[in-house]
Amino acid sequence: MKVAVYGQTYQDNAIAFLVELLDELQKESATVYIEEEFYALYQLSENPEEYPTFSMDKGLNSSFDMFVSFGGDGTILRATTFVKNHGIPIVGVNTGRLGFLSTFKKEDVRKVVLEFVQGAYTIVERSLVQLNTKNLDAEFGDLNFALNEITVSRKDTTSMITVETHLNDEYLTSYWADGLIISTPTGSTGYSLSCGGPVIVPTAKSLVLTPIAPHNLNARPLVISDDTVIRLKVSGREENHLVSLDSRIASLENGQEITIKKAPFTIRMIEYTSESFLKTLRNKLLWGEDKRN
Repeated sequence: MKVAVYGQTYQDNAIAFLVELLDELQKESATVYIEEEFYALYQLSENPEEYPTFSMDKGLNSSFDMFVSFGGDGTILRATTFVKNHGIPIVGVNTGRLGFLSTFKKEDVRKVVLEFVQGAYTIVERSLVQLNTKNLDAEFGDLNFALNEITVSRKDTTSMITVETHLNDEYLTSYWADGLIISTPTGSTGYSLSCGGPVIVPTAKSLVLTPIAPHNLNARPLVISDDTVIRLKVSGREENHLVSLDSRIASLENGQEITIKKAPFTIRMIEYTSESFLKTLRNKLLWGEDKRN
């Protein structure tokens, strides 16, 4: 078994569970690669050859069986920029807070390995959205994709912006708002949900357009087919606006056309039988906690 391990920050409360994971992987005679900056944070071994390292540019390929992300949902979003189109299945060990993507409790970290070896999981293909615009290479390079959402929003102003929106070359509307979120089903439990968007199951072939604080009071989130090509053009009082791809953000000039569509590859998420999406919804959104149930 070949496993990659990744995290973004050092946490005192996480090192014991990271050691547990490595111990369990050792029992399975797994070859473990650790992201080089994460390795430097923890210095897990005095022998530099015990754990080879990888980076965003080298060390990962399709031969890996699993990519373990240590942290919260933001860490998994960052992990996708390492995995890219290699097809390595990702699982998240939650050392953060809410955890819709990073669902495994750190106290159960050994089960990540045990249940994987037992085959008690399924692989769920998560769709992504990708961005194309005039200055794409300068702003995002080849990381022009997002697992959760692509968002356009105002910059350097408290005034709303206007987001002219076309779907498959047909004019939809011009949103007067603080911004517009184009969310995948995976991202439907993130920023979009906070702005009133619907919860969408990960396997749905859909995208959702969710306006941020719209001044058009009749503007509502819109669910569309994920094969739709979306074209946006932003105008406002300032010369620039913001575009974010998950946690990556850039400033773009107003007036230039932005094209958003489904990415040509997917991210493979490991969904353990003991940690299903519906169970996560019940736990994180406290569904069923009403005493009348």
